[in-house]
Amino acid sequence: MKEDVFATALQAEEPTEYSPKRDHNPVVEISHRNQLTITNLIRIARSFLRTKIDPACRAMLARGRTRLEQKIANGETVYGVNTGFGGNSKYLIPPEQLALHQTNLLRFLSAGTGPTLSITIVRAAMIARANALAQGWSGVRPIIVERLLEVLNRRITPVVLRWGSVGASGDLVPSAQIARALLGEGMVSYRGEIMPASEALSQEGLAPLALEPKEGLGLVNGTTMMTGIAAIVFEEARYLFSLSLVAIAMIAEALKSSPDYYDARIHTIKNHPGQIAVADRLRALLEGSELAVGLEEIRERLAVLGSRARDSHTVEVASESVQSPYSLRCVPQGLGPVCETLGQIQQTIERELNSANDNPLVDPVSGDVLHSGNFYGAHIGRAMDGLKLDLCNIANWLHSLVGLLMDSRFSNGLPDSLSPQVGLYQGFKGLQLSHSSSVTAIRHLSGPSCIHTMPTEQFNQDVVSLGTHAAMTAFDIVEMLRDVVAMTLLAAAQAVDLRDGGNNLGHGTQPVFRAIRRVSSFLDEDRPLDRDIAAVSALIGRREFQLAELINPFVP
Repeated sequence: MKEDVFATALQAEEPTEYSPKRDHNPVVEISHRNQLTITNLIRIARSFLRTKIDPACRAMLARGRTRLEQKIANGETVYGVNTGFGGNSKYLIPPEQLALHQTNLLRFLSAGTGPTLSITIVRAAMIARANALAQGWSGVRPIIVERLLEVLNRRITPVVLRWGSVGASGDLVPSAQIARALLGEGMVSYRGEIMPASEALSQEGLAPLALEPKEGLGLVNGTTMMTGIAAIVFEEARYLFSLSLVAIAMIAEALKSSPDYYDARIHTIKNHPGQIAVADRLRALLEGSELAVGLEEIRERLAVLGSRARDSHTVEVASESVQSPYSLRCVPQGLGPVCETLGQIQQTIERELNSANDNPLVDPVSGDVLHSGNFYGAHIGRAMDGLKLDLCNIANWLHSLVGLLMDSRFSNGLPDSLSPQVGLYQGFKGLQLSHSSSVTAIRHLSGPSCIHTMPTEQFNQDVVSLGTHAAMTAFDIVEMLRDVVAMTLLAAAQAVDLRDGGNNLGHGTQPVFRAIRRVSSFLDEDRPLDRDIAAVSALIGRREFQLAELINPFVP
């Protein structure tokens, strides 16, 4: 019987989720060679790419397991193996209870709350855990990694609730919900249904795992959930940033701004790589545009007025200026840091993905047991907290530009609210209100999570990273930013059509404009725009905007 609490769990394919065609490369190999990339993790999580374990990795795992078993047989005390957990580490467990001790760990930690996480997030967490164990320093049997991969390959996805991790001993509570599925416990999503894990395993001919000493701890101790979410957030943020630059370029065209602000010489002498990259991208997007206006052309028109002012000894008022507002003129300087942040975050995530983030660690060569805290999620938490600020800055930037489009005092001849008949029709007034609401919500979420540490678990975890909180709120932000970008693109397209400029756009903006117009027509009279917003947002989610290339994060 299905449990009511899981009745609304997300099914295998969400309508706005990126789901590209199946990759022709059939397998990603999981190894101890520090080679898992964000790209491959996303392919496994979203495209259901198959995985397998590297045979050399399997042999190394077996050696590490043998080393640990020798320690146990010799009666040595190993934390979490023959001791209690966390604040109960002073309690020693008798040998006949060691296997039960590991199963109990997964059961008492299954105390999550809140909505269910998406299948993509859970699959990303599973592959992150498998890869961490594959590094060979956790002392688990090869079958633990193999079973995680087998469950992934057979599309059995544990149902995981959002809240429960503090990111200190890793993502204990959500990871326990994943690990219990391997034992045939808890609920899973399988073939479009929510069912008991035991039933899904049975349908696939898989026997429930029986854990041995250390293996429950190895499955939950680590930065599994936060790292999987962070990888998804990074991929989404990079795409949204790239698409935001297209929207900015299209707005520059609609406002008859100048591409000269992005002259390479300006940004080279500032010497920040992110700034240079953004300027390069904007120039490429605007190449071939007949709407953007060179500053020399503006200067020539202003020179005529200047001559008149000199002759008449009166002040003349021009309808244009050699300097646009900052949101047009300073895009490379203002958003260039995002490019650099993305590069740093990519490096941090991929380092964490390929790390042994467990405790205790078992040296697979010497057999030494090392007690420390590689499960602590500060690196991912700090990266996600930083990214939240950048995502908020993108949203703020787009909000300012939509404000310019909507106000005839600043839009260089466009009508108020982008209405084709001002007064009778209100145009994009409702959309702007919704845009402002979403940007404000993003601001609310952009505060840092890591500073809210508090002691828990008998003061054993007396400082915590809250890395999963940081990653989840960053995920919430990119979900909302998707709609903000969609609304910005709709406003930009309306402005371009009001200029009759659809055929005069730059090489980089015209394909995006045409894609918008395939799902949303010009607003010639007032109509509800919620469906238009959802349609463009869905194009973003499915990656149907054909960008020439994504902005390349600068990796130091």
